[in-house]
Parts: sequence; structure tokens; C-alpha cells
Amino acid sequence: MAKDIDRYTYRVTWSEEDQEHVGLCIEFPSLSWLAGNPEKALKGIRQLVRECIDDMNKNGEVIPEPLSSKNYSGKFMVRVPPETHRMLAIEAAESGVSLNRLVSSKLN
Repeated sequence: MAKDIDRYTYRVTWSEEDQEHVGLCIEFPSLSWLAGNPEKALKGIRQLVRECIDDMNKNGEVIPEPLSSKNYSGKFMVRVPPETHRMLAIEAAESGVSLNRLVSSKLN
């Protein structure tokens, strides 16, 4: 099971409100773990994810797929206001590149 929880996406950040480090797991957004230092926050959230997965398995629930295991096509659609679309199209034309290339470069 330890190998399985290693595939999830963890983050440790500071909580100003709690005055402690908080461990988070992106695939389990309802879970968090507070600790006095980052290492303990990471250890705590990993243990909590392990326990959550065990419970979900016992209850026959679907376990979230780790983001690292998913395949991404590299394509996604973004809706923007028409004025923004026009502005980007003009900028792309002035730069001599496609709209797709311009927007992609802005995201990098």
C-alpha cells in the first residue's frame, strides 16, 4: 500500500490561521493534516490517505486515480470573453504566430 500512496500528489504549506504546517493531497481534497513542522505534516497526510484508501476499499468505494497515472492529451478548451479572444488573435497576428502558439507560450 505504501507504494500506492507514493503516487499521489502531496503538498505541504504554511497555515497562517492555524500557525502550523498543513499537509494536503490533491486527489483527496477533503483531507488535511496539521503539524508543527513540514516533515510531520507530510507524514501525517500520507498516513491519513492510507487510512482513507483502506476504508474506501472496505466499503467498495472507487479510489481516486493518482494524477501522475493519468494520460493527458495536451489539449483543453478555455472559454474567454470575446474581447479577450480578439485581443489575443491580434497579438498573435502581429507576432506572426498562431493563436494556439501564442496562448501556449503565455501559459508556460
